[in-house]
Amino acid sequence: MTGEDYKEGQVILIDKPLEWTSFQAVNKVRWLIKKSFGFKKIKVGHAGTLDPLATGLLIICSGKFTKKIDTFQAQEKEYTGTFTLGATTPSYDLETEINKNFDISGITSEQIHEATKQFIGEIKQQPPVFSALKKDGKRLYEFARNGEEVEIPFRKITISEFEITRIDLPNIDFRVVCSKGTYIRSLANDFGKALNNGAHLSALRRTKIGDFSVANAISISDFETSLPS
Repeated sequence: MTGEDYKEGQVILIDKPLEWTSFQAVNKVRWLIKKSFGFKKIKVGHAGTLDPLATGLLIICSGKFTKKIDTFQAQEKEYTGTFTLGATTPSYDLETEINKNFDISGITSEQIHEATKQFIGEIKQQPPVFSALKKDGKRLYEFARNGEEVEIPFRKITISEFEITRIDLPNIDFRVVCSKGTYIRSLANDFGKALNNGAHLSALRRTKIGDFSVANAISISDFETSLPS
């Protein structure tokens, strides 16, 4: 691949490592391309944020292909991961400490599988307060970290597939296929409520965006070695 190829436009499939922000991954890819080809600047962006505690498919576009980002972002996504039952956190994942515990001794596998049915199709979902969505010019997580109350409107999302792949309580492994704008953290929290219990997201991996698969993605270090030094 030449420098001109990256300027004309490339789709780079990166398997985002744990604890990296999507912004850090994009910055690293941009820096590597600039360094390899001696560019002063080049457009690089990603199609769909992954939280730092999530791994998996990050579509990174360079050059003229950054114009395709909105198209990629609008496509259906597939995730796999783990809900941990019996405890909730304010962020609905492991970013914050457990704030409430629940007794899970009476919960059966049948109840867990049955609970998935109410989330299939078009549903209303409330995004987590620990998110980068904006309200009144402020990020929601800014309100959350300041301990301020904030009203978060529900929004319509579509879940086309939701299956439980393994139950080893308190952990429940899942696979979900969903529309743009779906928060899997919120799904974890709502899934706990559906069982009259509590749950949070303890692992997440994005496996597909449209026709793009994480099976075809590479690590950032592999991307670096693919570039001329």
